[in-house]
Amino acid sequence: MSNRSSQSNCIMIEDLRPSPTNNVNTVFIVLEKDDARKVSEGAPKLCTALVADSTAAVHLQLWGSEIDAFKPGDIVRLTNGIFSFHKTNLVLRAGKKGHLEKIGEFCMLFTEHPNMSRLQWIQDPNSRQMIPQMGRRV
Repeated sequence: MSNRSSQSNCIMIEDLRPSPTNNVNTVFIVLEKDDARKVSEGAPKLCTALVADSTAAVHLQLWGSEIDAFKPGDIVRLTNGIFSFHKTNLVLRAGKKGHLEKIGEFCMLFTEHPNMSRLQWIQDPNSRQMIPQMGRRV
């Protein structure tokens, strides 16, 4: 985590790294939201949104009631979220243990580049952490 993180352990989107644990606390603005879709019969609907902070953008996955709770322009706090693969895409999501909360509207500086969901990730041979491969996007 960079020194840009606040005292409340908020991480900037640019500093996200894929992890199977629910440890992501961040604040972002919702830029756009896809239409909701059914993944399978009996499953809740799924929606992908593009969100950003002042350092980068990322795709946020919304499930069920989360879909109608947020719209473009909303400023949202994610607590105990997860940044990991869903099928073949890296997405940020609340997961079962996380929580999304609207905390404002429209007043937030942001950038759409880089999109952390579109970077090619590799394992660092020294630390075994996932790191973005420079110059490669998917």
